[in-house]
Amino acid sequence: MKLWSLMGNSQRLDGGAMFGNAPKAVWQKWIPADAGNGIPLACRCLLAEGLDGRNVLFETGIGAFFEPKLRERYGVVEENHVLLDSLAAAGFGDADIDVVVLSHLHFDHAGGLLAAWREGEPARLLFPNATFLVGARHWQRALDPHPRDRASFIAELPQLLQDSGRLELVEGAYSKCLGEAVRFETSDGHTPGLMLAEIVAPGGGVVFCADLIPGRPWVHLPITMGYDRYPELLIDEKRAFLDDKLARGVRLFFTHDTGCAMAAVARDDKGRYLPVDGIEHLQGWPLAA
Repeated sequence: MKLWSLMGNSQRLDGGAMFGNAPKAVWQKWIPADAGNGIPLACRCLLAEGLDGRNVLFETGIGAFFEPKLRERYGVVEENHVLLDSLAAAGFGDADIDVVVLSHLHFDHAGGLLAAWREGEPARLLFPNATFLVGARHWQRALDPHPRDRASFIAELPQLLQDSGRLELVEGAYSKCLGEAVRFETSDGHTPGLMLAEIVAPGGGVVFCADLIPGRPWVHLPITMGYDRYPELLIDEKRAFLDDKLARGVRLFFTHDTGCAMAAVARDDKGRYLPVDGIEHLQGWPLAA
């Protein structure tokens, strides 16, 4: 099996929103803000080539589905669909993807499922040969969002996924599609039913951290986002998650960290969790199944 970190469209979002109640004096040491308090964020995806004989894409980033006015509002930097370009650079097209795993359906994680915006054209689903995996509990949230996060969902997307005939709702630790090759656990602190996917490997696999841990600064237990629904719950979930991954040697894959795709987790002499041995890019990185 080979792993590829693929960049999707990037964003600039308000640093205060991304770091919740942490003061700017703390978080700007990790990610400096611009004059408008914006910080750069990646929308990185993970491609596992040869996972159980298939090409499995974990998330699709924000994509380029927004019309220009909304693209500017949400800080999307590029006009083109960057994920498709990244796939092509690695030697793949969207038709080569057999499975797409979605941690949740917020637009910065699922928007890349859609073709780039064209004036007068309806939303169109890409990845014509893929099975789409979504957590069953989060699917219910997407169908009936709370007013606080309604704007985070793409209204047309659930119907497009249903109409594809290739949607699987995951209810337990394993999916019908991927069997025991990928293990799932859920988190509720960011959004109900967020699905965390771990590629299982004998010497320690790789887990897609999604918005439980968006990047290296958020490995620190007290650091949460203003977008999180239940920050205290998220911290408790993060502690249990990191203890488990540390004990089993599972590496962390980050979606929103501009400078690091994957890292191991460690604890210092004060018991604080730390990202170590970071890797900026994965280009056919080998993982023994």
